[in-house]
Amino acid sequence: MSRRDKMISKIKELMYEPDYIRNIGIVAHIDHGKTTLSDNLLAGAGMISSELAGDQRFLDFDEQEQARGITIDAANVSMVHKYKDEDYLINLIDTPGHVDFGGDVTRAMRAVDGAVVVVCAVEGIMPQTETVLRQALKENVRPVLFINKVDRLINELKLDSQELQQRFIKIIASANKLISNMAPKELKKEWLVKVEDGSVAFGSAYHNWAINVDIMQKTGINFNDILDYCNNENQKELAQKVPLSDVLLGMVVEHLPSPNVSQPYRVPSIWSGDIESPEGQGMLKTDPDGPLAVMVTDVSIDKHAGEIATGRVYGGTLEKGTEIFMVGSHGKARTQQVGVYFGPERVNTDRVPAGNIVAITGARNAVAGETICDIDRKIDAFEGLEHISEPVVTVAVEAKNTKDLPKLIEVLRQVGKEDPTVKMQINEETGEHLVAGMGELHLEIIAYRINEKGVEIETSEPIVVYRETIAGTAGPVEGKSPNKHNRFYIEIEPLDEAVYQAIVDGKIKEGRVKGKDLVAKFQEYGLPKEQARKVWDVYDKSIFVNMTRGIQYLDEIKELLLEGFESAMDEGPIAKEKVMGIKIKLMDAKIHEDAVHRGPAQVLPAIRKAVYGAIMMAEPALLEPIQKVFINTPQDYMGAATREVQNRRGQIVDMSQEGDMSTVESTVPVAEMFGFAGDIRSATEGRCLWSTENAGFERLPRELQGEIIRQIRQRKGLSDQPYGPDHYLG
Repeated sequence: MSRRDKMISKIKELMYEPDYIRNIGIVAHIDHGKTTLSDNLLAGAGMISSELAGDQRFLDFDEQEQARGITIDAANVSMVHKYKDEDYLINLIDTPGHVDFGGDVTRAMRAVDGAVVVVCAVEGIMPQTETVLRQALKENVRPVLFINKVDRLINELKLDSQELQQRFIKIIASANKLISNMAPKELKKEWLVKVEDGSVAFGSAYHNWAINVDIMQKTGINFNDILDYCNNENQKELAQKVPLSDVLLGMVVEHLPSPNVSQPYRVPSIWSGDIESPEGQGMLKTDPDGPLAVMVTDVSIDKHAGEIATGRVYGGTLEKGTEIFMVGSHGKARTQQVGVYFGPERVNTDRVPAGNIVAITGARNAVAGETICDIDRKIDAFEGLEHISEPVVTVAVEAKNTKDLPKLIEVLRQVGKEDPTVKMQINEETGEHLVAGMGELHLEIIAYRINEKGVEIETSEPIVVYRETIAGTAGPVEGKSPNKHNRFYIEIEPLDEAVYQAIVDGKIKEGRVKGKDLVAKFQEYGLPKEQARKVWDVYDKSIFVNMTRGIQYLDEIKELLLEGFESAMDEGPIAKEKVMGIKIKLMDAKIHEDAVHRGPAQVLPAIRKAVYGAIMMAEPALLEPIQKVFINTPQDYMGAATREVQNRRGQIVDMSQEGDMSTVESTVPVAEMFGFAGDIRSATEGRCLWSTENAGFERLPRELQGEIIRQIRQRKGLSDQPYGPDHYLG
């Protein structure tokens, strides 16, 4: 029996032993060494040669990933490791570090219970490290810390043991600050990472060695020995004495939870059903015989097998050839194959029980965030996946050959499935297909993938996505239905900052408000009591409040009113961009008693026109997307780097210095960021490191507003100037 076959049969055995399973993700800022670290674990399990570990980047199997040297898609692999004479099944997900692919990290965190947070010893905790650690903690995923590239501190920066210690203390303190702010209350103390208990390790993924307290005690090797080995350029011998895979594995097994430990505290926070029900209890106990509950975290399209859904089995057992029900889309399907990932290939097994990460073929039309259950036992859906940032850059995509048009629509649908952070929109009037993504690189990769699927396309220059809002108040404004029998009186004002922020942070959930669910939440964030009790809808960071009393027939047209409000928020009156950050209060209404005269054709235009007219009377304004830009550069080039930021309407937020390196933190409008990579490289002669993070939306400077509105409207085939309030209210 070959080594591979042995491992596969061992995986099939261990799948049924939740105590010996660890579902882990490797997360970090870009280029901090995640994929290199994963290589070491694979080498330790005998899946790749230890000579190649650190160089092979086995989990970057996509052509683009190899060409660009970055991870683009989260990659799954299952492997078996021996630790203290026991075999453990490690289901590993290697995630991307680039901000444009943050959606993959969010989705991966739903499938795992523990995360290895990799931090580069030279750069320390960077913005994207904070973002991915936040994403992990938000999903109740327990972290351990691996400080990578320690050899560079010794060989390049020539730090002595005292300076090394100071550097490490600073990194650990920053990580713990985030953990103590975000971890579940009852687990905070236990989850803090500490050198003394072995939940922090130091090493070099490239040179395959690592140490933590446990291995120091076992081998007697300490930091002074590490300094000697690095200074004498003898890291090969060091890697034999303290192999990274042993240290990492020890950390994963000792400190990261098994499904049996994690599901009791994770399930209540990601599943809103009744925990006392058989389904709830089955998930808490990771019961393979309980009702089926699978959360889909990713969908990919395989040339041969079609759609493959990846998911975490929280309860029950998923079997090959059984009928399943998809809760979100109310669809039924039959599983053709189920199995586990073995790096680039999938290994089919007949069943995958609770506590494992599964690959499913045949779950047609599943999307990331879908809940799968037994056909005859419908369950409540898992909480939806909330992506931290939203698409801010758009390109128009056209097929080079008209005959490819039907295929292009199919391919766009596939790409949208594979990456839910991509937004697709087909403009019926202009016939163009708009693809919105997180940034320039994200859109480049999407365009490459569309071509790869056999459709040659041309893309426009990137277009930035704006938002509409108001700076003043207006009302009461009267909106009349086309037949003049229904009248609605609304007031409009900017949404309170605290409420807006709570919606952005996910503390107030979007959607139609049912009953008294959110009253306390609204009041907590400062909404007056009488308004908090009457919020009808939270939609795209705006709210609709019904302030009327005892108006006949209002309940019967409630859904229509909210539909009208939502459609007005989807396309605002300034430039047909989305509207956000406003509060609409319905103050009064006159409604016709005959149902025939108060149908959709009357109510929808009446409320939409009232909203548009009110926005145009309340100092309408555009918001533009902003990115935080962090630049790390030698002191001599700092002036050139800050000039680069300021030339792009950027604001310097903070500057700090460590040794001869300067760090500049700034905010820059996304519209000004195109071509930034080349410019900053030439300004600093290639000696700077830089990264970005999305930072929401800010008001567009007044002097630019008129010109930008005109450009957007021309692009959309509208008149140059928006209509005034009279157009809607006359």
